[in-house]
Amino acid sequence: MHITARLPKETAREYSLRVLKENIISLALEPGSMVSENEMAAKLGISRTPVREALIELSRVGIVEILPQKGSRIMLIDYALVEESRFLRLVLEREVVRHLSQMEPAPDLSYLEENLRLQAFYVEHPNPEKLLELDNLFHALLFQLANKVQIYGWMMEGLTVHFDRVRSMSLNTIKDIKIVSDHQAIANAIASKNPDEAGALIEKHLSRYKIDEVAIREKYPAYFK
Repeated sequence: MHITARLPKETAREYSLRVLKENIISLALEPGSMVSENEMAAKLGISRTPVREALIELSRVGIVEILPQKGSRIMLIDYALVEESRFLRLVLEREVVRHLSQMEPAPDLSYLEENLRLQAFYVEHPNPEKLLELDNLFHALLFQLANKVQIYGWMMEGLTVHFDRVRSMSLNTIKDIKIVSDHQAIANAIASKNPDEAGALIEKHLSRYKIDEVAIREKYPAYFK
C-alpha cells in the first residue's frame, strides 16, 4: 500500500477513505484482496473506528465487501457497475463542457493548457500513476471553471471508483493511449464555443474503456467477476 500524508483539516475518516480509494484505483489494493482494519489503522497512525467507517462507506457503493469476523475484501470488478459509473460521469460532464462552451465571458483555459503540457510529458516519459492524477485534475478543472466544484466532489464520492479502476488498468495496458489528444480536442471545442462538439468529444473520451476492455481483461483476468 502507498500511504500519503494526512492533509490539513482532513478528518481521520476522510483520510482513511482517501487513502483506501487511491490504493484501490491504483490497484495497490488488488481486486479480491483482503484489508485488515488493524493493519490499516496502524499504517495511517489512527484508530480503527475511522478505518471501519471508510470501509463501510465503500461497501455501500459495491467496492468493498465486509466479511464479519474475517475483515474486508476488495470486490472484483463488475463491468455493469463500471458502466453505471461512466453513465453518471457522462451525464454530468457533458453538460459541464457544453456550459463552458457557452459561458460569457469565456473561461480562462490556461490551467487546462498547462495540465495538457504535463500530460504530454508523462506520455513521453511513461508514469501511469502521474498521468491518472493529471487526467483527474483535468476533469476537476472543467468543473472548477464552470463553478460546479461541489458537484464534482459529490460525483467522486460515489460510483466513480468503479470507473477509475478500469481507467487505471487502461493506462497500464494500452500503449497508444488517447488521453492527451482527447483532452486537447475537448479544450479546443470549448475555446471555439462549440457545445455540441464538446459534448460529443467528452462522450467519446469516457467511452474508450469499452474499446480497451479486451486488452484489459487479457492482462488482468483474475480481477473481474
